[in-house]
Amino acid sequence: MSSPSGDRPRRILLGVTGGIAAYKAAALCSALVQRGDDVDVVMTESARRFIGELTFAALTRRPVLTSLWDAPESIPHIALARNADAIAIVPATAHVIAKLALGIADDLLGNIALAARVPIVVAPAMNGAMYEHPATQEHLRTLAARGVTIVEPGVGFLAEREAGMGRLADQEAIVAALDAVLGRRAELAGERILITAGPTRETIDPVRFISNASTGTMGIELAREALARGASVDLVLGPTLLEPPSGAHVVRVTSANEMRAAVMACAAGADIAVATAAVADWRPVHRFERKLKKDEIADSLALERTPDILAELGARKNGTFLVGFAAETEDGEAHARAKLERKHLDAIALNDVTAGGFGTGDNELVVLFPGGGREALGRASKRELARRLWDSLLRARAARA
Repeated sequence: MSSPSGDRPRRILLGVTGGIAAYKAAALCSALVQRGDDVDVVMTESARRFIGELTFAALTRRPVLTSLWDAPESIPHIALARNADAIAIVPATAHVIAKLALGIADDLLGNIALAARVPIVVAPAMNGAMYEHPATQEHLRTLAARGVTIVEPGVGFLAEREAGMGRLADQEAIVAALDAVLGRRAELAGERILITAGPTRETIDPVRFISNASTGTMGIELAREALARGASVDLVLGPTLLEPPSGAHVVRVTSANEMRAAVMACAAGADIAVATAAVADWRPVHRFERKLKKDEIADSLALERTPDILAELGARKNGTFLVGFAAETEDGEAHARAKLERKHLDAIALNDVTAGGFGTGDNELVVLFPGGGREALGRASKRELARRLWDSLLRARAARA
């Protein structure tokens, strides 16, 4: 498989932690090297009790690092994090999974994971009771929400001489997961992506405003996935408590007018624009400079339309592949398809907010295309839907080219 960086070998950092399945990491390392990948191995102190570092050094023809102090003059955790194309942690113990989820960086591997801006693949292996414990499952959900690929363990014979869930996934499944994240990483290399996310707020007075329940999660996950695929991302983000992905150029806005100005400034030269933001459709005609008292507030409030940012983008897209979102409660496909045509979009993602949407962990999307095209993406976490949506959009763009 070709490298995401051209013709050079792909560089994979293999983190080996302290479980009985550590010996299987050696076979994985050998397979990666044999197919032409460059592999750097980092072992935790516990891993060294199960398998010697000389094994990995012989397989990779590279020194194996085990400590932050192995080469203090070169700051190894930063260098390794920057040089890797992907990180695989195999096997991943319950202890290490917890540290990754909590951002604890008390050893070399933890520091690398915290500094990394590349795809991470985690393959858990442990006793079934430990794997199924609510704490472990919560940590795995946290990692998955951040974009980490989890290669689920299988059922089999465990070190405790019993059968159960927790056996390290087969080598083929781990290699396939690495191929998937590395392949995705190359797809948008060199492209500029514009994404809008979150709500807008239209001020009534200094403490009151008109807004909606959007959290910006879907747009943030789409930005995270675009970055993982190699894109340069401009993220125009309305008010939200969520943190945007590191690596995106983030423009924070509050009102629809501010969002319009930021979008138009970023739109020139964008290869793809995805408008997930829930822009308020109306704003007060008058904004009061001081907080109104209850007896000063009229029974009705004069409103006016906010700018239609997506329609303006559609009228002047100039080669940009333009994608909209439609949050609907009834006759969703009919309304979304009308919006697709009216605003000159190349695709629109329909979100039935009666079944999930604003403020929920899972969602369900249907993508509509000009000419009657339709693709149902199913129900999944917003992180997973971001992957599926990008896959769908890129297939559609390629078919149209």
